[in-house]
Amino acid sequence: MLDRIRASIPALPPAEQRVAKLVLADPRSFASLPVTELAERSHVSKPTVVRFCRSVGYDGLTDFKRKLAGSVNEGVPFVHRAVDEDDKSGDIIVKVIDNAVSALLRYRNDATNHAFERAITALAEAGTAGRRIEFYGVGNSGIVALDAEHKFFRLGVTAVACSDAHVQVMSATMLKPGDCVVIFSNSGRSRDLLDAAEIARKKGATLIVVTASGSPLALMGQGSGPGSANQILLAVDHPEDYDRYSPMVSRLLHLIVIDILTTAVALRLPGELRPMLQEIKKNLRAKRYLVQE
Repeated sequence: MLDRIRASIPALPPAEQRVAKLVLADPRSFASLPVTELAERSHVSKPTVVRFCRSVGYDGLTDFKRKLAGSVNEGVPFVHRAVDEDDKSGDIIVKVIDNAVSALLRYRNDATNHAFERAITALAEAGTAGRRIEFYGVGNSGIVALDAEHKFFRLGVTAVACSDAHVQVMSATMLKPGDCVVIFSNSGRSRDLLDAAEIARKKGATLIVVTASGSPLALMGQGSGPGSANQILLAVDHPEDYDRYSPMVSRLLHLIVIDILTTAVALRLPGELRPMLQEIKKNLRAKRYLVQE
């Protein structure tokens, strides 16, 4: 809803644009304030506030405020942004799944092909040359890094996940040009990961960061000046406030990034890879109980 209002601003009359900007500046307050105060804050008349609501596709101010309140609902802090305290099990199922699907579809449209191409090329070249590929993360992102290690080691490359800050520093110190390090962070503000990323960058390794745009880690991934060609940002943005909610959507998006990288790198590695993957599957069958007819 806020995206639609933002996109409609250029087509609105100047007075209605002021109302739109008030909505975007503080949507929660707009949804609760009376029309008189909304008009005063926007420096417009009360009818202009109502006209704005109709211009952006709603029946009037009441309809607009009701739907706005639902759109900016904070959910249950520290639990999940999409659910309410009194939701039944069926509501929770629908809301959590819809929230995840919406985030995945939005990321599909926002993902930068050029950045992915650079990351895939660097990882494929490192794997083909037998160089080190390492995955760093702390907390929840450390678990994501382990998933990346699990996916990549099956490709026959040297893949290692590190979630301990001291081990990350030691491991980053041993990196060399041609090696790759992929760093996962929801907030992009972890001191441990920033320290490890800086060491890896100075060692000449290719630095691939999966994090939120505009964060300190993202700025490091974007890079500038000498060596910036080896710094790659795979931006993953989402509506989850990392200070208020457990990582859910962000974790799913990071796992999707891993699946994209793994699939693309697998297609670029030498031809003997597929027979090896087939053999792995064959050997794993011995670990399963046979189905009794």
